[in-house]
Amino acid sequence: MGKYALITDYLVRFLTDEVKKTGLSRVVVGLSGGIDSAVVAVLAQKAFGDDLLCVKMPSQYSSQSSLDDADELCALFNIKAVTKSIEPLLKVFENDSMDNLRKGNFSARMRMATLYDVSAEQSALVLGTSNKSELMLGYGTLFGDLASAVNPIGDLYKSEVFELARYLGVPKSIIKMPVIAKLTSRTINHDFNYPRDITL
Repeated sequence: MGKYALITDYLVRFLTDEVKKTGLSRVVVGLSGGIDSAVVAVLAQKAFGDDLLCVKMPSQYSSQSSLDDADELCALFNIKAVTKSIEPLLKVFENDSMDNLRKGNFSARMRMATLYDVSAEQSALVLGTSNKSELMLGYGTLFGDLASAVNPIGDLYKSEVFELARYLGVPKSIIKMPVIAKLTSRTINHDFNYPRDITL
């Protein structure tokens, strides 16, 4: 058995065991159309099947191509998904003095608040989508994308996530998508964490 077959088997068993310990059987994943959330979604589908719900949370800044990629993934792997836009939340809060760094961090936190509300509604656990490279660099938003109950790819470097995505059959449109921060600056924020791409 190859490396990524072993990793897949291990992570599926890890997810099953960790969720079972809580007495719950359902999980939710924030699906962005990016490679990290795609890999977690596919792993979760293997572990939980119909007990997985993916949540797309676009804003007025989200790209249509990212949403299309998320839809393609869900269709390919028969994953249930819903859309919960954070645009109304962001519009209420943002103002002319709000720079991209603040918008990125606020958006990440609104997405996680939304995801945890869905998890409460569904009696489900929130799965994380941050890889080891991001965690080591502090590339994330505290109380935003870094929050989760279980993070299955937290010990995988970004390069390993790419290889695992290829092994799992994640669409090439997602694997080849440039890794960029579309609405963030490259400045460490006050929490000593970089904000993630607002298209999460």
